[in-house]
Amino acid sequence: MDALTLLKEIKYEGTVKNCDINFVTDDSRKVCKGCAFVCSKGANFDGHSFAEKAVELGASLIVAEHDTGVENQIIVENSKKAYALLCGNLFDNPARKMKMIGITGTNGKTTSTYLIKNILEQQGKKVGLIGTIKNMIDQQDIPAKYTTPQAYELNVLLNQMYKTGCEYVVMEVSSMALVQHRLYGINFDVSIFTNLTQDHLDYHKTMEQYFKAKCILLDNSKNVVVNIDDEYGKRISQEYKNKEQNVITFSINDDEADFTAKNVQLTGTSSKFVMVSKDTINRVEFPMPGAYSVHNAMGAAIACNCLGFDLGNICESLKNSSGVKGRCEVLVKEPFTVICDYAHTPDGLENVLSGIKPFATNRLVVLYGCAGERDPKKRIIMTNAVIKYADFAVLTSDNPRGEDPWKILDDAKEPLIENDIPHIIEVDRRKAIKMALDLLESGDILIMCGKGHEDYQVIDKVTLYLDEHQIVKEYMRKRNEK
Repeated sequence: MDALTLLKEIKYEGTVKNCDINFVTDDSRKVCKGCAFVCSKGANFDGHSFAEKAVELGASLIVAEHDTGVENQIIVENSKKAYALLCGNLFDNPARKMKMIGITGTNGKTTSTYLIKNILEQQGKKVGLIGTIKNMIDQQDIPAKYTTPQAYELNVLLNQMYKTGCEYVVMEVSSMALVQHRLYGINFDVSIFTNLTQDHLDYHKTMEQYFKAKCILLDNSKNVVVNIDDEYGKRISQEYKNKEQNVITFSINDDEADFTAKNVQLTGTSSKFVMVSKDTINRVEFPMPGAYSVHNAMGAAIACNCLGFDLGNICESLKNSSGVKGRCEVLVKEPFTVICDYAHTPDGLENVLSGIKPFATNRLVVLYGCAGERDPKKRIIMTNAVIKYADFAVLTSDNPRGEDPWKILDDAKEPLIENDIPHIIEVDRRKAIKMALDLLESGDILIMCGKGHEDYQVIDKVTLYLDEHQIVKEYMRKRNEK
């Protein structure tokens, strides 16, 4: 692509020598002959210091925020935003050729993306998915490194989706991706705000900054679907009332919402409710438990309705929606129940445990851990959520990363001791799972929280294989052989 075409819609200062650009990168390790190198400042490295070397390696264009002293350089106000626009231009902006649906919030993003993909596919549409568990181009699985990919990788994916015939793209949108401008220049047809609870404060520092990061997606969306049972969702419904976005609200509790769930019936494996608006009444049956699942189903249904699909057909499609790996996933049904879930925040634990506890005919055993090198204030709050529902708790490691795993357990354990909750503290997660399984009696429910779909642990900054699905499967095989 010629340089002038690559720079369309980008404001810059400087004179560009027109030449062919075959690649765009902000990673000094990927600079090659004929590329455009974007100088970005990160936490540990400032790309501006590499500009001269990038030219030596063959870069045809340097994009910077200030003069680096090299030729064929342009100056932009924000290099991260420019990088996202350049990546889009390099692939002829595939996001503009498909309907874009973005989901943001602390909890519920993954389930919501899968529900929307499933609903749209039942309407006969080809759909791309970008998210935490994996990316999907129609039915093809692509491994996911980040919840929301970096700008170049994102546009590669979007371009492949378009070429494969996808008409819709549904994606999880993380707060960090928004702040880092990975999606800058992409406008969404619909966005969903699920909820906001304490998470990622090691990065955002305050809840207000975390909230503002999420709002970047909403600011770039035509339709905004908002859960107003969440206090931040209610705030969005007020603050966006006079903005250009079309805001649609939903709730289980508030009759003032545009859509309200009535006659909610929850079981240990499903949810039933009637979704009511000013003009419509639709019955919904949905094969996932908990009030939070009602929120996820409503948000997904309304988003698809915003895209022009009949609400009755959408609600019928929800009946046929399958569960999501690692999201309240039942691994064993008899003689006790074993469930795997991704809940790794205080609110996530509260949601899943409150949804399961009423259906425990005997004990609810909760296995959980707290992440290392993440907000340490969450650890006590997570344990406080556990002790509200657990008859027995197993505190173990999540991803300690480079932090001392025993220090993490020490930070989290106090409420277990103070409230005299029967418990085990075991730093080795594999061993802790087997100890929890050994405890189980007929009618017990064990819920393993934190890993969900993940099949690894990060210890001492090394990624090690650990798949809870396989651990449980092997345990049950040996148990049944006895």
